[in-house]
Amino acid sequence: MTDHKTGTREEWLAARLELLESEKALTRRSDELARKRQELPWVRIDKEYRFATDEGTASLADLFGGRSQLLVYHFMFGPDFGAGCPSCSAIADGFDGSVVHLAHHDVTLCAVSRAPLAKLQAYKRRMGWTFPWASSFGGDFNHDFGTSITEEQQRSGVVEYNFRSMDVTPTPEPGDSPIADIAAALGTDAATYRRELPGMSAFALEDGVVHHTYSAYARGLDGLWGMYQWLDRAPRGRNETGIWWRRHDEYDNRPEPDSRSCCGS
Repeated sequence: MTDHKTGTREEWLAARLELLESEKALTRRSDELARKRQELPWVRIDKEYRFATDEGTASLADLFGGRSQLLVYHFMFGPDFGAGCPSCSAIADGFDGSVVHLAHHDVTLCAVSRAPLAKLQAYKRRMGWTFPWASSFGGDFNHDFGTSITEEQQRSGVVEYNFRSMDVTPTPEPGDSPIADIAAALGTDAATYRRELPGMSAFALEDGVVHHTYSAYARGLDGLWGMYQWLDRAPRGRNETGIWWRRHDEYDNRPEPDSRSCCGS
């Protein structure tokens, strides 16, 4: 039997109309935030970044694909990983459906990771994805845009992530911790796994010059998780106490996840 309150249709409608006002206020606030994002000053990028793509070596300007706007998802896939991060994979499952629509609205959506291109291509085939995915292997792109840290930075203890200081001092992980489990599944260790971080960045190309316009990290990526937008409207909401999701080809015959979480806030 449900432990949630029940009521009549009339009671539900009254409560729903009250909630509707709050939803409308949130929508108006979200529209306002979108305008403020677009009003951020653009920062010219003069540094030469090089990427490996399916079409060959590319510059940052090349990643625009002839369009004037570029959205980059910083996918957690380090050079030493055997597969992509499962959380990033859950987000990326929604990319293919959006890429074609964005392309017809002068926007290119592309993932970028530090792993070599061959690893990205193999994983992309496994997942059945078709969206553009570039390798920044050997370059500074992910470091410069706040989604990768070096071993030296990790040893130093504190880095800037999500526009604030974050302690990344390596600490021993219990052998059965979520981080250790994920790292082991990627064929690496917890410290190496933690050197990659999620994020997204936006760029504009104008008169042949690339500008950085926006970046977001951590919970700033919530809106990109399509499954969470649905869960927030489900009867029990997110209803989670830990990491429950898997890569989409790993759900069959999988044990139930435990209640521990590695997610940041």
